[in-house]
Amino acid sequence: MSIEIRNVTKQFGDTLALDHVSLTLEENKIYGLLGNNGAGKSTLLSIITDRQKATEGCVLVDGENVSGNDAALGKLFLVGEQNLFPDDMKVKRAFDTAQMFYPNFDRAYAEATAEKFGLNLKKKITALSTGYASIFRLILGLSVNTPYLFFDEPVLGLDAQHRDLFYRLLVEKYAENPCTIVISTHLIAEVANLIEHTIIIRTGRILKNLPTEELMADAFTVSGPAATVDAFTSGRHILTSSTLGGLKTACVQGVPEGELPVGLELSKINLQDYFISMMEEEDQK
Repeated sequence: MSIEIRNVTKQFGDTLALDHVSLTLEENKIYGLLGNNGAGKSTLLSIITDRQKATEGCVLVDGENVSGNDAALGKLFLVGEQNLFPDDMKVKRAFDTAQMFYPNFDRAYAEATAEKFGLNLKKKITALSTGYASIFRLILGLSVNTPYLFFDEPVLGLDAQHRDLFYRLLVEKYAENPCTIVISTHLIAEVANLIEHTIIIRTGRILKNLPTEELMADAFTVSGPAATVDAFTSGRHILTSSTLGGLKTACVQGVPEGELPVGLELSKINLQDYFISMMEEEDQK
């Protein structure tokens, strides 16, 4: 089981939103889809779930083209900002509707989760605050039990407590009922420990597509006296560097080699710092 994105291009007038993107999303894995604003993340998720049509290329779900294919689409669920329910529909009725379209929708779990978040089932969806509108959509995503689940900026408007609750519930759900999960978010530090595989996209092109552990093993941070840092990093691929007074910190691509000079400190790079370093390097091109 997998989703294959084959040579997908999306053009909006003169804007190239996706540029011949090819990916495979394997079963039972948590992916992080990372990129700056306008990188093409939401467009890619919309094309995968057939909410938008690709200009070129195709998406296969378990070998079947997703376009107009109800059987394939029934395996996917996208949690995004868009409300797909009628304006006057209440939360409880929306759960009824979801149960009709998704046979594995867990109604009892949805109602129990709504209680944990303090979501009023009697409220109209359009009357919900930004945070509770996000919570409503998250609960749907956690309850549908589809093989493929996509989250586009899932914690928009949520406070720290509710964000933490969502992440904990997501991990619990994944442990109990493994599926393929793709999380697109700007809050990289909050999801870094969840993501097994990282996809970095910029201006519609895939820059990195690797297991997160492998990605992080291929970079490090070195800090210390500027002259010593410069000597140690000479000839290496420096992603970014910063200097404060006589001290310097550099993010370096590759594995540390050779003896570490006295006065320098090495540390592992975290996913957010790696992403920022990559974006800054791209900005300089």
